[in-house]
Amino acid sequence: MGEAAAAVSLESSEEKRDIWIKHYSSSHRILLVGEGDFSFSACLVKAFGSANNMITTSYDNLDELLEKYWTARIHLDELKSLGCTLLHGINVENMHEDGFLKLMRFERIIFNFPHAGHFGFHETDKWLILRHKKLLCDFFNSARCLLSENGEIHVSHRDDHPYNNWEINDLAKEKGLILKEMVEFQKEDYPGYQNKRGGDVRSNGTFPLGNRSFTFKFSLSKDLEDIENFRFIDIVI
Repeated sequence: MGEAAAAVSLESSEEKRDIWIKHYSSSHRILLVGEGDFSFSACLVKAFGSANNMITTSYDNLDELLEKYWTARIHLDELKSLGCTLLHGINVENMHEDGFLKLMRFERIIFNFPHAGHFGFHETDKWLILRHKKLLCDFFNSARCLLSENGEIHVSHRDDHPYNNWEINDLAKEKGLILKEMVEFQKEDYPGYQNKRGGDVRSNGTFPLGNRSFTFKFSLSKDLEDIENFRFIDIVI
């Protein structure tokens, strides 16, 4: 086989290995945070056929996780068998300081339907909304430290009342990020994914996505004015 033919063959082989599911490719270095029963991570690895490009994390430690999400065991076993790195007890507010993660950079950082817990309050309560905003504010501040130069931070979230009061786009902008795109989130695009409620109320139940759920795609701002205006904000609750 000549050099040209060999190059074409190698290129074709590389293309075959680059598998996509929606916004995510098997060639991306992917970090998933705040996973519930890990069914979203499992969906991605089933599509890719391998999880060597993925690190997936939960806020709860393993025992707490399995108590809250008893459906997680099968997904965790599947992820392990396909080479996924699993980390538990990872707080999205300071994950950039984690000894394992802090030297890594990712093309995609995914946080699906973040929630700070209920604490006995209703979603319309102003105090609870502030808790949710603080969670996202701190997440953006931490995630931007782990993002590759051309990477993207994806937050899937409802954009109807009262969830639009979280003002996700404004929080990201205040952390030096820009909204590249906002696309409708369709659960059926991710076979097997079950969006768990999380928090402290019926945690293994399904969180209702409503009719206005979107994936917000953020990237690091390259605009000098944005960088100069970047400021660290702290939400007081």
